[in-house]
Amino acid sequence: MEKHGVGFSSVVSTVSSLGGDLVAIDVIRSSKEKSTRDITVNIPVAAYQEVLDALEDLNGVSVLHVSDRTFLVHLGGKIRVEPTMPIKNREDLSRVYTPGVARVCMAIHNKPREAFALTIKRNTVAVVSDGTAVLGLGDIGPHAAMPVMEGKAMLFKQLADVDAFPICLDTKDTEEIIRTIKAMSPGFGGINLEDISAPRCFEIERRLTEELDIPVFHDDQHGTAVVMMAGLLNALKVTSKEIGSIRVVVVGAGAAGVSCCKMLLAAGVKNLVAVDREGAITADRTYANEMWNWLAERTNPERQSGGLSEVIDGADVFIGVSGPGVLKIEDLLRMAEDRIVFAMANPEPEIDPELAEPHVRVLATGRSDYPNQINNVLCFPGIFRGALDCRARLINEEMKLAASRAIASVISDDEVNENYIIPSIFNDKVVDSVRTAVITAAIDTGVARRIPPEFRSLCDYTGYGLSDSYKR
Repeated sequence: MEKHGVGFSSVVSTVSSLGGDLVAIDVIRSSKEKSTRDITVNIPVAAYQEVLDALEDLNGVSVLHVSDRTFLVHLGGKIRVEPTMPIKNREDLSRVYTPGVARVCMAIHNKPREAFALTIKRNTVAVVSDGTAVLGLGDIGPHAAMPVMEGKAMLFKQLADVDAFPICLDTKDTEEIIRTIKAMSPGFGGINLEDISAPRCFEIERRLTEELDIPVFHDDQHGTAVVMMAGLLNALKVTSKEIGSIRVVVVGAGAAGVSCCKMLLAAGVKNLVAVDREGAITADRTYANEMWNWLAERTNPERQSGGLSEVIDGADVFIGVSGPGVLKIEDLLRMAEDRIVFAMANPEPEIDPELAEPHVRVLATGRSDYPNQINNVLCFPGIFRGALDCRARLINEEMKLAASRAIASVISDDEVNENYIIPSIFNDKVVDSVRTAVITAAIDTGVARRIPPEFRSLCDYTGYGLSDSYKR
């Protein structure tokens, strides 16, 4: 609202001077003394408060109400539950509820595996978090984590037609989280662990994988690793390097870093050094973190010590899952020729992409405003779609690596280049390719409990040897 005599041009110029664009202007009411207008403005998120303060400071101008389109799409939440059929009369009611439902209950009681056929279990995933490691925000708690889990559920549904439910637990106790997830597992075909801090996340996933008969997948660990691996496979095509001969340095040995290391080793990398705040992880030391001891036994074959600057000489690949500013330009320049740099810290990468770009052959980040975004959305919908469709007992390393190769294969060898090693999350080939690869790997490794119809001829010819009961 502005008083007459105060030029609206001052509002326009203030918004423009701070990087904003006026999209629409509507006069709500006007009198001799003042006018009230509804203006729609596009502004960078970082400038939001600055623009608001500047408008408030204009003499004769008052800001009556502010709506943020991002907040508006969250009003009332972003997902809902709908029935698969309408209940229009008493007969419908008797089929979906009492008395008819009792027969279905007893069918499942007599043969528990019928729950996959007769309930939502066959297509449901629980997206579970305790809110301790949310995006780049850290420990913000279960209530504040809910919008992220809702968003994850939306992506599951839109990209892979998986019905996902956001569940945020108000506890940080490892045993309580495990007990709670186990107790609610009968209604779900899979568990997606999300934004749970390390090292608790390792124990939670390990225990649940051992104690449940449905797949458990910690996306912050394995989703990052799967998509990183897909990008690296194509980056190696660009540089004409072989995976068995490259030297890789991974910085950040938290949840994602450990999983990236496991994936790299499974794919055939032989010379890998993991670095954290304490320096290079080496077999010369014993660590309180059991996953670091696991890494120490299998990585750093030359037993190098010291920080990143001490171990990066001659490295072909840098994988960053740590924080901003970790990789200095002088360290980058000591890497081998045709450098591959995956600086995946969000929102600020390990090195400024503008600074790194002239000195690397292939650069990838976690950001959407640069080429080659490493985004978990490329893998988890297809992985769970495949795991649910073949009723996999778990998601193993072979299935994850198969997903990586499937994502990479969406880009043909003729298309792969320095700025195109990862397909778009909106590429409709990704989910189907990942699903097919995951199902094939699950069958091949004996964790599938159902053979989808389109895979039955494959099983007949490749000798998987599953009984007919598994094909139903």
